[in-house]
Amino acid sequence: MTDTRDARISAMLDREYIRTPRLLYSALLDGNATDRMEEVFTEDAEMTVGTMKGLDEIKRSQRDAYQMFDTRNAGHFPFIHAIANYEVTLTGPDTSNGSCYLLDFVTDRPGAQHPFLLLGRYEDDYVRVSGEWRIQRSVLDVLWPQD
Repeated sequence: MTDTRDARISAMLDREYIRTPRLLYSALLDGNATDRMEEVFTEDAEMTVGTMKGLDEIKRSQRDAYQMFDTRNAGHFPFIHAIANYEVTLTGPDTSNGSCYLLDFVTDRPGAQHPFLLLGRYEDDYVRVSGEWRIQRSVLDVLWPQD
């Protein structure tokens, strides 16, 4: 009985730790700290927001996106990546996958204009590296807008 209970507690803790990289990604990108993306991704990670392969390319691409959207030169929060409806499935002792909704807001639009940049759904593959969960592959399915 204790082994089953301990296994369930361990799985619950893993699922919570697995959510951390995706949430941290939003905070780092929105806060202009893309140089810390190694806390989120594996060295060989892939992202399909565009096509990025490897940590260096992810950092460079996210830094460029940040600069493009920081139209007010505020230095922080030109967009806000809100994450919701997170699901995590453990697929092995050091692997898992997860999905969540993305509500991507931009902050430089006038009040009368809606703030949505896009609505989407992330699908991520995770691996445990040196005891820490990291995203190895991330696919963003953009649901709105369609153009």
